[in-house]
Amino acid sequence: MTKKVKVIGCGLAGAEASYQLAKRGFLVEIYEQKPYKFSPAHTNPNFAELVCSNSLKSNELNNSCGLLKQELRELDSLVIKVADKVSVPSGSALSVDRELFAKEITETLKSMPNIKIFNECVESIDFNEPTIIATGPLTEEVLFKNLKEVLGDDDCYFFDAIAPIVSKRSLDENCYFIANRYDKGEGDGDYINCPMNKEEYSAFYDELIKAKVVDLKDFENKKVFESCMPIEVSAKRGFKTLLFGILKPKGLIDPKTGKMPYACLQLRKESNLNDLYNLVGCQTNMLYVEQKRIFSLIPALKNAEFIRYGEMHRNSYINAPKHLNKFYQLKKYPNVFIAGQLSGVEGYVESISSGLYSAINMANMLNKEPFVEFSGKTAIGSLPNYISSANENRFQPMNSNWGIIVNNGEEKLERAKIALEEIKNYVKGDKNGTI
Repeated sequence: MTKKVKVIGCGLAGAEASYQLAKRGFLVEIYEQKPYKFSPAHTNPNFAELVCSNSLKSNELNNSCGLLKQELRELDSLVIKVADKVSVPSGSALSVDRELFAKEITETLKSMPNIKIFNECVESIDFNEPTIIATGPLTEEVLFKNLKEVLGDDDCYFFDAIAPIVSKRSLDENCYFIANRYDKGEGDGDYINCPMNKEEYSAFYDELIKAKVVDLKDFENKKVFESCMPIEVSAKRGFKTLLFGILKPKGLIDPKTGKMPYACLQLRKESNLNDLYNLVGCQTNMLYVEQKRIFSLIPALKNAEFIRYGEMHRNSYINAPKHLNKFYQLKKYPNVFIAGQLSGVEGYVESISSGLYSAINMANMLNKEPFVEFSGKTAIGSLPNYISSANENRFQPMNSNWGIIVNNGEEKLERAKIALEEIKNYVKGDKNGTI
């Protein structure tokens, strides 16, 4: 008897997962609410609608997202294959004709005889049935409520405010010191402290309060905006507001001066696996270019490499390190996998990769075969490794970047070569012949 898998949602992750399962011989039931119902951000009735941009970022292998796309090509990703086919000129980036892209993917899936499509809203999940949930960052409230009931209110997030992340190697070590507030904790300290004198803080503050920001959509209402409180909004409440909040220097002594700084930004390590540091409390709605310009006014960050910029938006996602293993599988309900941005990955290509990876291992689980595990040296393996092992008390979504890809000091192109060799070896040894 043909085994059946439900795929809830047919955006980028759901479309990829459906294709991977169908070509492996499974009966796939796709549940997609469009065109019966559209979210506030969607207008196209087809699957795999690109909402924010038509760009899938760089194709260059010295770019982590470029590496991830090449890994997906090797693994026969439908979505990347179509993207290549309907690409439009955009330098080294992979950009597509959005309409053709969605149309081609939809037609491909509809042409597969073992795929059935149901245009309806799913309001609850049967956690005993093989299911991949890929409903995205705009998951319907009724379904999200069901997830919250099962996983816990505190482990499902409906809105998020993300602070920027920088690479430690790009910081000016002459302008920061490592310490915990009041010298609490073990060792030298857990925080990188970036002090500012009054003149430096004043310059930073003056630019912050006039920063250009992203317009919030209608569904991001004022109540949520207030509770997230971007740094630029806090700053407008008064010159000293940040000095008693995000940038308070209390409990910190700058070893260079022997005194408490006038203001101090703290950076906190994102994970023990990398050198990525979060700008503590600096959730923001500023334009990316403004974030780079304004945060670089802080002396320690003058040449900072921003791995991820801060943003505010509605973004339904779960507490991945608490609930998912490194295969995108729910720990408590192993028949259910979560793919796409609901899982805690951030970005188009990242969502595609999670759909592909979760489908491969859903297939292996149902066929009673060992799970496929791509190592942390690959871009596709580094994402679930990161989101499943991050700090569950302050988890935030993550995109693909070199900081989470395991390395032994090699240059980026050499790291890409190592990653692709692993993927190619997997494809050669795929006994099912499905790749």
